Amino acid sequence: MNEQIIRMIKQGEGLTTEFKECTGHISKTVYETVCAFLNTKGGDLLLGVKDDGTITGIKKEKAPEIIQDFVNTVNNETKLSPTFSLSINEITIDGKVILHIFVPEGSMVHRCDSRIFIRNNSGDFDITKKHQEVSNLYFRKQTAYSENRVFPYAEMSDMRKDLFKKVRRMVTIENAAHPWRTMGDLELLKSCSLFQKDPVTGQEGITLAGILLFGKDQLVAAAAPAFRVDMLKRVIDTDRYDDRLDLRTNIIEIIDKAMQFVEKHLPSPFYMEGIHSMNLRNIIFREVIINMLIHKEYLGAEPTRFIIEKDRVYTENSNKPFINGVINISNLVPHPKNPNIARFFRIIGEAEELGSGFRKVYKYCKAYCGSNPIINDDNSYFRFILPVPFFNDTPQDTPQVSDQVSDQVSDQVSDQVSDQVSDQDADRAEKVLSFCETPKSADEIQKYIGFTHKTYFRTKVLTPLIESGKLARTIPDKPTSKNQKYVTVEGK
Repeated sequence: MNEQIIRMIKQGEGLTTEFKECTGHISKTVYETVCAFLNTKGGDLLLGVKDDGTITGIKKEKAPEIIQDFVNTVNNETKLSPTFSLSINEITIDGKVILHIFVPEGSMVHRCDSRIFIRNNSGDFDITKKHQEVSNLYFRKQTAYSENRVFPYAEMSDMRKDLFKKVRRMVTIENAAHPWRTMGDLELLKSCSLFQKDPVTGQEGITLAGILLFGKDQLVAAAAPAFRVDMLKRVIDTDRYDDRLDLRTNIIEIIDKAMQFVEKHLPSPFYMEGIHSMNLRNIIFREVIINMLIHKEYLGAEPTRFIIEKDRVYTENSNKPFINGVINISNLVPHPKNPNIARFFRIIGEAEELGSGFRKVYKYCKAYCGSNPIINDDNSYFRFILPVPFFNDTPQDTPQVSDQVSDQVSDQVSDQVSDQVSDQDADRAEKVLSFCETPKSADEIQKYIGFTHKTYFRTKVLTPLIESGKLARTIPDKPTSKNQKYVTVEGK
């Protein structure tokens, strides 16, 4: 991150970059820039840097106060309307503290102190009284972002209360004082621009994005009747499919169910980064699935597809392209097709800053399967293609692992994986017994040795060690107790 910020400072201010000298408090021009970025193409705002790129820093003891003040203000509709939740990263360069704020392009027209600002070159311009420019801005936002379509007759009773509780738990894990903790469900929707006023009709209501995220299935089907995610495996029966999952529900549940399909059908090769084992399959495909949904055009007639074939995995969804053609690291320009949905997933920790997720996928695909992904954004579809060697010219029950990955295969999906050879079993058992010299839960053990499939872990690792007397339950009379732990038996 520091290197990226240093490059940004060296390049200077521009259409998507702004510096503010900020010492002990935030000036009002900071919020005008936030408004301008939201209304134009988004951008990066650095506090503690002069216009000429000189790093002055801010007082370290003042940083928490400045951060809290900023977060409160961008969530105050009397200052910024509609409100927009943003986060600040504290960064130290050459011993000086600066604050970095990434502002994505908004899908609505925003006002700061009741005025409309846009970005042009390296400046913020007030266009409130320039009626033609304001009309053009509203038209561009309305036609570009269908996620903002207002459904005035959708009611809060049509929304899933359990999903509101779920996302509150998710955000408070990272930040116990997160504003959502004390907000009502409607307030939460408004804070994410998921409840808006239609600028044409003047009617207020839940947006398409809000319905897709929190709506009951019947409401989702009514608002986006063609929306579905089709998960297919076509390895043996290439004319039809070997397995299929047809998902027609809210986006939050779709992600979890789609990942279950991935874990069922794609292997998870053993991989170490430093001293930590990593599940590359889950890292890559969770990012792919979330981005697939963030970049979808939800009013399109075609379903979103995730297909596993003999020599590749690919996804496709209907799309309004920003870049036509193949996307790679060199021409990547972060541009969310559904900014409010994208921002929601960043807030709950399921997605990263624009562009970061793509770079992560690109980084790990080579290690996972020996190939880089192909990403294509054309006139009608957004496609992700990853060549995979797992089913190519091999028996169905023994998928191969790329040469870049260790030949120790951990929890290969369900019944697709053969037993590990005996010396690997012995090494793994020794690792578990060493780890359990102090009592550990099953989840802790499973995570430590890098397994993700619970049944396979218990069948191949935990149960054999218990039956051999090498590992003992701490609560032997209640084998299924939620407080159950396992400890190494001395002398075994």
